[in-house]
Amino acid sequence: MVELRGAKVILRDKRIEDAEKDYRWRSDPEIARLDAAYPLSMSYERYLKLFQDQLRYPTPGSHHFGTDAVDGTYIGNCMYYDLDSVRKEAELGIVIGDRDYWGNSYGYDAVTTLLNYMFTEINLERVYLHTLDWNERAQRSFSKSGFKPVRTVRRMSQDFILMEVLREDWLATSEERLAAKFAEVEPGNGADSGNHKPESADSSTASMPETPPRRRSVFPQSGPD
Repeated sequence: MVELRGAKVILRDKRIEDAEKDYRWRSDPEIARLDAAYPLSMSYERYLKLFQDQLRYPTPGSHHFGTDAVDGTYIGNCMYYDLDSVRKEAELGIVIGDRDYWGNSYGYDAVTTLLNYMFTEINLERVYLHTLDWNERAQRSFSKSGFKPVRTVRRMSQDFILMEVLREDWLATSEERLAAKFAEVEPGNGADSGNHKPESADSSTASMPETPPRRRSVFPQSGPD
């Protein structure tokens, strides 16, 4: 079991209790649009069965985390997948499905926490993601976490921005980034007051065109910050 603690969030292994909220988030048309996907049309009973199967038989080369706020509220998911042990790289995805937690840097904290784990514990050399080209807010948030735009990728009749962060660049700035995010939630500064203002959302999705298509997971891959 893996548990990663950030300043505002805790990333922990997925569990069956997550299924109900995950189903609701994946059925949400707005969140589906941010993931360049269609809202779920299957019944909850069918989804629950697939969810249980995913817990029993995880997709190789991936790890899906439930994202909890520090008060224990389950607010979304963060994950890596398509891990290439030869190239030492993987794709990152995130969704903050609870609209009460959109904005206020919960997604940023989750991404930064997961990146630190991927570079220092798994020893990857590169982490990448794709975000829809019109989602400028997502691109700003990912840039804040250290991602840099690489090129435009055309998939599913939509344009995505491929972004990446390299191990060397992360290690050079990680101490400063990690210290800054914890400083934001020090008592008295109001940064984590609970006033979660809904804003436009972040999204990363899809897999690199140079790699074989990944098996679609039942767990949400991306979505709002």
